[in-house]
Amino acid sequence: MTVTNPMTSRRSVIRSVFAAGGIAAFDRAEAAAQQRAGTDAPISPRDNLKITDLEMFLVKPRWLFLKVHTNAGITGLGEPITEGRALTCKTAVEEIKPYLIGKDPRRVAHHWQAIYRHAFYRGGPILTSALSGIDQALWDIKGKALGVPVYELLGGPTRDRVRVYAHAGTPEAMRAAMQKGFSAFKTGPAKRRPARYVETPAAVQYAADKFAELRRAVGNDVDIGIDFHGAISPALAKVLIKALEPYQPMFIEEPCQAQNHDIMAEIARGTHLPIATGERVFTKWGFREVLEKKAATILQPDLCHAGGITECRLIAGMAEAYYASIAPHNPLGPISLAAGVQLAASIPNFLCQEQVSLGEGYLKKPFTVSNGYLELPKGPGLGIELDDQAMAGKINHDWRNQESYDAEDGSVVDW
Repeated sequence: MTVTNPMTSRRSVIRSVFAAGGIAAFDRAEAAAQQRAGTDAPISPRDNLKITDLEMFLVKPRWLFLKVHTNAGITGLGEPITEGRALTCKTAVEEIKPYLIGKDPRRVAHHWQAIYRHAFYRGGPILTSALSGIDQALWDIKGKALGVPVYELLGGPTRDRVRVYAHAGTPEAMRAAMQKGFSAFKTGPAKRRPARYVETPAAVQYAADKFAELRRAVGNDVDIGIDFHGAISPALAKVLIKALEPYQPMFIEEPCQAQNHDIMAEIARGTHLPIATGERVFTKWGFREVLEKKAATILQPDLCHAGGITECRLIAGMAEAYYASIAPHNPLGPISLAAGVQLAASIPNFLCQEQVSLGEGYLKKPFTVSNGYLELPKGPGLGIELDDQAMAGKINHDWRNQESYDAEDGSVVDW
C-alpha cells in the first residue's frame, strides 16, 4: 500500500499549477530560498544547542555586560544592570547561572517564566534587571541561530527606521547634537539649587525661562522632553508644568516620585502635556497599574530593568490597548540600545528611543544617526558585535549613585 505524503502532494499540485501558468521556475525559487535559509541560519531548530557559560564584566562608565556562551560557538549579549548596583546585579546573575547551564537558550519565554517565578520573592530592581539582561542575551542567541534580526522573530518590522533622542541641557549642546543628526532631545528643569517642596516664584520662572531659551535656540520643529527625575514634589510639579506649557515640551517625565501612580494620575489630569514614566516600573504588572489609573500616556520601560525584550513587548501590547506610546528608557550602553531598537522596530506604538551612547569605542559597527533616525540593523540577533580591542581600556569601574544634600540645611535631596 502506498501512502501519499500530504505535503508532497500539495507541493506537486502547486508545481503543476505554476508550470501550467508558465512559471516553471517555482522549483528553482524554492531551492534557492532553502539554500539561503541554510546559509543564514547556522543552527537548525533540531540541532543540539546548549548554554555552556555566562561571562560578565564591568564596563566604563557604569555598565555591566553579559555574554551567554553556547556549545555551538554562538554568544548572546545582554546588559543586566541597575545603575549603581553593578556588583549586586552580577551576583544575582551568578545565582541564576546554575539553572541556565545545559539548557537550550532558544526557549526564551520558558526561561523567563522559570527565572521569574522560581525566585519566590519576585520582581524588584535587582532580580528583574538580572532577568532582563539574560533575556536580551537569549533573544540574541535565538536570532543568531536562525540567521535573522530579533524583530523578525517578533512579527517583522513595523517601521523602516527608529527615532532617537539625545541628552542636552544648553542651546550650544543642542545645536551641536543637531549637527550630528539629532532632532529630539531631553533635558531637566533648570535650577540654581535642589528643588524644595514648595519653591519661590523666581525659581519657577527661572526654570521656565531656561526652557524657553532652548525652545528659541532649536525652533518649533524640534522635540524637547523634560525629565523631572522624580525629584520634584507633587505640589511644585503642578506649578512648574503650568509654567512650561506655553513651550510645549514633548513630555514631562517622572513629574514626581513614580511609585505613587495615584499622584501621577492627578498631575496628568491637570495638564494637556503628555506625562511619561517607566524607568522605575517593573514588569507587566507594574505597568498595568500605570495604564489603569491613566498615570501616563508615554510609557518608558527600560529593557535592562523591566523584564527584557520578552516583557517589554507585552507591555507595549498593553499600552496599545490604552492608546499609550512606548519610548524605551536607556541611559546605559550599546547593548541596551540594540535591544531597544529591536523592540521599537517590532511594535506599532513606538515614539522615540533614548540613548547616551551609539557604541563608539564599544561596537565594531556603531549606530549612526541621520535626520533623527537610526536605520534598522540587518544583522542577526541584536545586530551588534562588541569590539573587544577598543574596549580593553574600559573594563572595570566603581561608579556609585550620586549623594546629594541641601547646601543650606544639609538634608538629603533626590538627584
